[in-house]
Amino acid sequence: MGMAVATAALSVSLDVADRLAREFRSLGANLLVTPQADSLPLEIGGVDYRPANAGTYLPETDLGKLKTIFWRFNIIAFAPILQSPGQMLVGHASHPHPSEYSNIEIIGTWTNHTVPIPDGSTYVTGIEKTNPWWAVEGRWFQEGADECVVGKALAERQALHVGDKILLSVEDPLKKVQAFAPFTITGVLSTGATEEHAVVVSLADAQKLARLPQVYRRLYVSAWTKPEDAFARKDPKSMTPEEFDKWYCTPYISSIALQISEELKGTDVRVIRRVAEGEGNVLSRVRTLLWLITFAALLAAALAVGASAAASVIERRTEIGLMKALGANPGLVGVLLAAEQLLLAFVGGGLGYAVGILLARVLGERVFGFTPEPKLFVLLIILGLAAAITLLGSAFPLRQAVRYDPAAILRGE
Repeated sequence: MGMAVATAALSVSLDVADRLAREFRSLGANLLVTPQADSLPLEIGGVDYRPANAGTYLPETDLGKLKTIFWRFNIIAFAPILQSPGQMLVGHASHPHPSEYSNIEIIGTWTNHTVPIPDGSTYVTGIEKTNPWWAVEGRWFQEGADECVVGKALAERQALHVGDKILLSVEDPLKKVQAFAPFTITGVLSTGATEEHAVVVSLADAQKLARLPQVYRRLYVSAWTKPEDAFARKDPKSMTPEEFDKWYCTPYISSIALQISEELKGTDVRVIRRVAEGEGNVLSRVRTLLWLITFAALLAAALAVGASAAASVIERRTEIGLMKALGANPGLVGVLLAAEQLLLAFVGGGLGYAVGILLARVLGERVFGFTPEPKLFVLLIILGLAAAITLLGSAFPLRQAVRYDPAAILRGE
């Protein structure tokens, strides 16, 4: 039973990291990329109060380089953002009066966008993967089709519905050009944030409206990472070359951020700490709990083995005394008794592994929502643990057995 508990805990612990990583990726991106020459950050309570149109922009053509970093396969999604203040007009008026305008924010981004990679391959990504909590009633817009989605609050305020036509414009601050472009609403966006008061279009349409071709303002990146430990929190500048290589070649969120900044020149890559630290804390606590349960089960197994071995030795005192009287040396007696215990250990370990796999399935499905797959190396670990626990638990009784005086035992003393 101890080996069954150990098998279940070990099987779940090996797969729980990937499962929790998937769950945390549903919380959204864990890296934010902005221009390095941007204005100084102004954050209060985790909210960025910098103007959306402040600072410089980044080239869209460099985004394919994200899939060329050392941990490129850990980059699972990314989506650029270009946000501009604009005006919206409901209807088809070709020359609307300024009093009919509605001042809004126009957000440009990717949805199901194919990105060319420098090695000749392509990668499909978009805001629906980096921000999966953005719920759209209807469907996302298609790029190049003059389509958009509107925020829920804006739709309620302006009585907008899927299928309605709107006109969007971004005023040119130099020429005062007010050219409106028609869009068809394909969905209503719910985010629980300021996006519900905005109109979201494709990045290409936002660039065209703002007259800012091939640039973006912010980039959200979602990456698989290893939870940070004490080593990951060290300052890379204070590391030795060996430590830096180890840190750089480990998928910590901070090392991936550094690699992104190396590829995307002129960028400032910030870790969204609330997501990254939450992932590490939860995973660390879950694993600690599983290891504590395993330790308690192994300790109970060792005590049970010790009690069983002691009882067996006491019951077989006469046999042991007779063996020693016939010429068996203490070493041979110890080897025979230890071999018997190891045989029981391997049988118990094998049965415990089989029961533990079933227990792991129940635990994984009921608690974590996934089914751990059986692994051969777990069986080898369990058999090794069973042998170690058995020898450790029966060490004292076996030591006493090899010290028995055969003459006293055969006299019945």
